[in-house]
Amino acid sequence: MPLDLSSLRKGISSLRTAIEVADAEKMSVFDRATQDVIRAGVIQNFEFTYELCWKFIQRWLKENHPGEDADLPRARRELFRMAARYGLIDDPAPWFVYSDARNMTAHVYDERRAQIVYDVALKFINEAETLLKCLEDNND
Repeated sequence: MPLDLSSLRKGISSLRTAIEVADAEKMSVFDRATQDVIRAGVIQNFEFTYELCWKFIQRWLKENHPGEDADLPRARRELFRMAARYGLIDDPAPWFVYSDARNMTAHVYDERRAQIVYDVALKFINEAETLLKCLEDNND
């Protein structure tokens, strides 16, 4: 049964839009408070889209590889390794970084951490778009 990827498409589109709005040239016209709000929007879109990505990887694996692998993984790192093994992502290592950045937002939120997560979100968008394309191509 094909997965309904519409929520993932919307999440990725929203993150892409937030990143485009947060472009350094465009941001320079805003005061510091507005810049912080825009950056927070990118971070929030990253959090949401990252969550959608790993959940869709998990769903795809359960739909397309039932049996022993369907009961796994027990942890997200293993999920990303499996996703790489089945060709959904190229390399699990960047996804470990995205996972760490997502976990960072669930704890103390300060300027330094916000900047780290923001920078990760800028790298994440391309991987998320690649995952979506792969899911679309293999959604049967």
